[in-house]
Order: sequence, then C-alpha cells, then structure tokens
Amino acid sequence: MLFPYDRIILQDMQMAIHGPRGALTTAALLFLALLLGACGTPDDAPDDADKAAARDNVDAMSREHANDSTAPSPAARTAPARPVISESLPYAEIGDELVYGYFVAPADMFEPLPAVIMIHEWWGLNDNIRAMADRLAAEGYIVLAVDLYGGKVATNAAEARQFMLEVVEDPELANDNIKSAYEFVSMTAGAPKIGSVGWCFGGGWSLNTAQLFPDELDAAVIYYGQVTDDEDKLRPVNSPILGLFGGEDKGIKVSSVEAFGAALSRLRKDHEIHVYPGVGHAFANPTGDNYNEAAASDAWRRTLEFFGRHLSVDGDSGSPSGRQ
Repeated sequence: MLFPYDRIILQDMQMAIHGPRGALTTAALLFLALLLGACGTPDDAPDDADKAAARDNVDAMSREHANDSTAPSPAARTAPARPVISESLPYAEIGDELVYGYFVAPADMFEPLPAVIMIHEWWGLNDNIRAMADRLAAEGYIVLAVDLYGGKVATNAAEARQFMLEVVEDPELANDNIKSAYEFVSMTAGAPKIGSVGWCFGGGWSLNTAQLFPDELDAAVIYYGQVTDDEDKLRPVNSPILGLFGGEDKGIKVSSVEAFGAALSRLRKDHEIHVYPGVGHAFANPTGDNYNEAAASDAWRRTLEFFGRHLSVDGDSGSPSGRQ
C-alpha cells in the first residue's frame, strides 16, 4: 500500500513524470513504481462453488489449448501504427517480491492519457501480449500489461495449466496484483480514466477487475473469458462491459454467455455481448488453431470503438486526447 509520505512524494512528482516537454520519462516512472506495494483491502475469499467453477475452467482451457503454439505470432513482429515507448516496470509488491509489468505509452504523449490494464492469456505475459499492448498504446492509451504469474511464462499447455491453477487456488494474490496495477495507472501515471481488457484467462480477470473496482473502472472488455450469471456478484458492477465470444467455444459455452448477458440485462447494466458464429475459443490469438482473422479484426474494431466511447477525456466519442 502507499503510505502518507509516499502520497506526498507522488504529488510532488506528478509534474516530473512528464519531463521538460511533457514526454513520459522512464526514470520518473521507475522511481514512482518502486513506491508501490500491494494495495487495496482484502475481499471475501471465494466460496467452494467459485473455486470449483474456476477449476473446471482450467480443465476446459487445457482442452481448448492442447494443440496451440506459444511461438510469437506475426502480429508480435509487426510495428505498432505509431511510435510507442515501453519499459518493464515494477508496479506491485506481492509478498516480498516486486512484480514487473509491461508499461507502454505513445512516444508523443505530453499529458496523462486514459489507461488500460491488460491481462494476459493462460500462457502468461509473453511477446504476443506485449505486441497487443503496443498496438493499443498506439491508439492513444497508456497500457500496463500485468503479470499474474510472477514472471513465469508457459512454453506448453501443461505449464500453462499449472500456472493458471496456482492463481485459481490462491486468487487473493491476483486480486492484490490487479489492485496494485489500478493504483499504478491511476496515481503514478495519472490516468484520468481506466479500462481493462483480457483474453481467455485474462478475460475472466477483466471481469474480476470490474468487480474489484465496481464504481471506479470506466470500461471492461472480455475476450472469451469465464463469466457468471450470479446477480449478487454482478449487481455492484457499474462499469460498461463489452464481451466478445466464439459461437463454437467448447470451454466458454454460449449458454453461459447468454446467461451472463441476460443477468446484465435484468440488472440494467451497460453492456454489449457479441458472439461470432462458427468460431471457437481464442479466435483472436494468431498462434492458436482457432484463429479467425475476420472475427479477430472485427472484435478489435469493437474494442477500440468501445474504449473510444468510454475512456475518452475530450468530450467526444473518438480517440483519447493528450497527443502532440
């Protein structure tokens, strides 16, 4: 957590974070990041039913990703549409260990921009996720790609299963991780609005982020992640939600997606749910067997439009402000 004197230092450093011409300085961010520890207050531990559902989801992901590759996709070798600056920075302290994430922002940033907390697939924080962070930052956002695996990246499905299961068995560590990420982009980077996005394992955690920050998070995007129709869990959530799912997904079944959407409708929550017919799980991952370019492109378009509407800080529904 941040102690009172740390908050004073942060306030004094807000001007320094942008450098002489407003350019984001890595040194300032690193200094501020080191002030951060685990933040937020503990939540109630998940009940047995939640853990059982999460374990079932691990099994489902094992089946869905059994033949997938972890090799960097062509997308990971494609330069973003505009120059960005990136750095591996500590944003949390879990136990006695610093947690490093991938921080990226437009190179021509001169004032605080909206931020997106990006949450990796079950493989971990790999090159594909870094490429997606670069791609999103090029649209005018600060992006912090978090690491819920403590620096571990899976090289095969068995490792990914083990890493995901470790989070399932002790989700409070991941909750603390996400809370620290939110505080980092909010206080350290000074983001005026904050959203979340995640794929697969990370899609479920994007929804969890909305539950951890029910009034503070400004938008949440879920790519084929585990969802719930428990109205008691969804009722407090006030952030708009975009859900993107595959009609042939055997891990995240359409019936559960429909139940999720129906619960949000009954609660009169701001949400958009899109199910792509004929595509399976991980349709947006170019390294997977289920990759579908048309669905992936349309989902990305919807993601950018959704963030443009809900994270805009200049009063319109287009791209964020804060650019030279």
